[in-house]
Amino acid sequence: MATKVKSIDSNHLLEVGLEGIYGDSMPDRKKFNPGGLMFGTDFISNNQISGIDFATIHTYPDQWLTGSDFQAQINFLKSWTQTHISDSNSVLRKPLLVTEFGKNTTAPGTSITQRDTFYSSAYDLIYASASGGGSGCGALFWQWLADGMDQFRDGYEVVISKSPSTALIISSASHKLIGLDH
Repeated sequence: MATKVKSIDSNHLLEVGLEGIYGDSMPDRKKFNPGGLMFGTDFISNNQISGIDFATIHTYPDQWLTGSDFQAQINFLKSWTQTHISDSNSVLRKPLLVTEFGKNTTAPGTSITQRDTFYSSAYDLIYASASGGGSGCGALFWQWLADGMDQFRDGYEVVISKSPSTALIISSASHKLIGLDH
């Protein structure tokens, strides 16, 4: 499909839209998959397709590592993201975007403070890569809702007016990335 789309319009960037599961193209990387998952879309082979311009991953350790504590989720976020940044640098040689990440604030024992720590950690990883010329170059949290959109809440939503601390983290991270001169 990438070849077909590029033949119609070569001015648009294409991505596959993967969560980042490692497959048979690099079996040694399967150890990084959430919960020991040994199958799924293959992050490396799918992103090596000619016409795919950048790679993507998602990260939801609170869903993927059910029963894990918050520190284990942060550790997974860091390992998962850093491994994909490394492979995007050296194997794919393409930019990497974290196109979905979040922390469910409706889960028992979860707080806005934990979400803020999770967001800060995700943005710090991306900034460290981007500022050093690495492939990690952006992150998009799931999901921004406006006031009155309560029917779309899924626990991962950020309503800016009701989450000033999270809004500040998002704004600050965005301004830092915009400030990079490359």
